[in-house]
Amino acid sequence: MSGMNIYEISEKIAQRPPFQMIERVVELVPNESAVGIKNVSVNEPYFMGHFPGTPIMPGVLIVESCAQLCSLVIEKTPEDLDDKLYVLLKVDGFKFVKPVIPGDRLEITVNKTKGGGVLVGFNCVVKVDGTVYAKGDLTFTTIPKDALGK
Repeated sequence: MSGMNIYEISEKIAQRPPFQMIERVVELVPNESAVGIKNVSVNEPYFMGHFPGTPIMPGVLIVESCAQLCSLVIEKTPEDLDDKLYVLLKVDGFKFVKPVIPGDRLEITVNKTKGGGVLVGFNCVVKVDGTVYAKGDLTFTTIPKDALGK
């Protein structure tokens, strides 16, 4: 699959606005890699408190943007969709090189580094205008949906 727009992403991702971070997928190789876009708007509610007068996107939301793009890469079986949920297990070595501010367009690249079985790992790079702003590794695992006490 080459790319996805916001409507196609909404069919495949569990998150919803205002917590849906990926707005466009430029490139997707299922079970391998993806390149996605997050447009950072001054209208996002967290900027009111982080920080007043000097808005900076929180690092945890940059990580979340990467995680949501990774979730689109992971091939899910019908059994996974019914019984399992992929959750973030580990954030490793993330560096925030430059602050992300309103008006920035995040180009996020995720590449699967390990997979199969219970653990799936990704390397993530976040760029703005070709310059690296953040990078690190994420590991996901599956949990049974019924373990959430629903």
